[in-house]
Formats: sequence, structure tokens, C-alpha cells
Amino acid sequence: MPPIRRRDLLAGTALVLLETGVARSAILQGELPWEPAPEHSLYPNTAGGWHFFTAQQAAMVEAMADRLIPPDPQTPGGGQAGCAVYIDRQLVGPYGSNAGLYERAPFMKGTASQGNQSSTTPAQLYRAGLPALDSWCQAQRGHAWVQLSTEQQDEVLRGLEAGQIQLQGVNGETFFQAVLKDVKEGFFADPIYGANRDMCAWKMIGFPGARYNYRDWVGRHNERYPYPPVSIAGSPDWSAGG
Repeated sequence: MPPIRRRDLLAGTALVLLETGVARSAILQGELPWEPAPEHSLYPNTAGGWHFFTAQQAAMVEAMADRLIPPDPQTPGGGQAGCAVYIDRQLVGPYGSNAGLYERAPFMKGTASQGNQSSTTPAQLYRAGLPALDSWCQAQRGHAWVQLSTEQQDEVLRGLEAGQIQLQGVNGETFFQAVLKDVKEGFFADPIYGANRDMCAWKMIGFPGARYNYRDWVGRHNERYPYPPVSIAGSPDWSAGG
């Protein structure tokens, strides 16, 4: 094998880099060369009434959200902020069907950090959990969930969280954890997804939202950011879902 000359090596390297640069420039021209799969993005809020919940179920979720994130004089609660709208839209989208997740047996109970490991989708969990909760309240408290006092609702939620309340056909603790997670996500999500109305959660914590950049504030510490938060969508239509 003849020895490789330094000049030939450098020339060959330059040619490879040139060809790579041409290829990259061709790929990056115009639109992005990829689009995220549907399961990799949240399902946006859409106009109209309830898409997944019945009106009765929506009222239940609104009441649950208002107990999980109660209102105060400065900030509306989870129900008033639109968390039920957020959950309703997510359950009819990829999230509700576990799109993109591995869903083959065996199904075993995972650790707390692993989350729910069952084959039940979020949509199935809500379909079973809401009527089961209402039936339990009717049988054990004599009233439907939405007719209970706030103190009674808090008591029921604490029982679900602690695994002390057994619902028919669904794990009460698992159902509670799913609702709690979804309410928190909706409350702090961009308003484009149906909750955080008027960016109330962002205003409460001082989060600036989807502003273009913060270069003027990178080196300014211990100063209150003076500008209001900005949503991805600007001013969404809050007529959907109530």
C-alpha cells in the first residue's frame, strides 16, 4: 500500500467537509426536514362544547379541580381556570389513547417514580373513574359528588389519595393521581390548551410566558420582571366548554 501523502489527506478531508456542507445546506433549506409525531405534542384547545366529558362529568372535574387548586381573592381555582377544558381536549387527543407508549404485557405495578404501569389508557381511566366516584358518593354520602360540601369533597379526595376509598372497577388512588397530575398540567400550561385562563397561573407566579427572548434581563438579578405574560396564541377563545 503506497504511503498517504499529507497533501492528499488534507485535500480529501476538505472534499468530505465540502460535500457534507452542501448536503446539510440542501436539507436545511425551506421547511424543517421533520415534523413531530402527534403523540409528542399536546392537543390544542378547540372551539365547541365538551368533546370527551358529558356535562355532568365536566361539572365533576371542574369541582375536583377547584378543590385540588382552590381559588383565592387573587387567583381563580383549577375549575375556574379551565382545567376541565384542558383535560377534556387532551383525552380526545393522543394523550387519551396513550399514543406512542409501549403497551405490551406483562403489566406489573411499578414504583412511585415509574407512575402508572397498567394497560388502562387515560381516557379509559376517566370513563371508569368518574361514574365510579359518583356512585361511591351516592352510596356512602347520600349525594352526587357535585352536591357534596367542599369539606366533604376534600374528605373524599384525601381518602382517594391515601388509598382508603375503593371504587367499583377502578383503582381510586390511581384515578386520583391522574386527575391531580392533569389538573396541575392544565393550570400551568399555555392558555392555548384550554386552561390557565387569562394566564392567571402565570401571573400568580410571575412567569413571563412565551416571550421571544430575555437577553436584556439575563444579568439583572433580584428584580421583578415588569411585563405581563404572553401566550403562544395571544387571546384564545374561552367560549368552548363553558
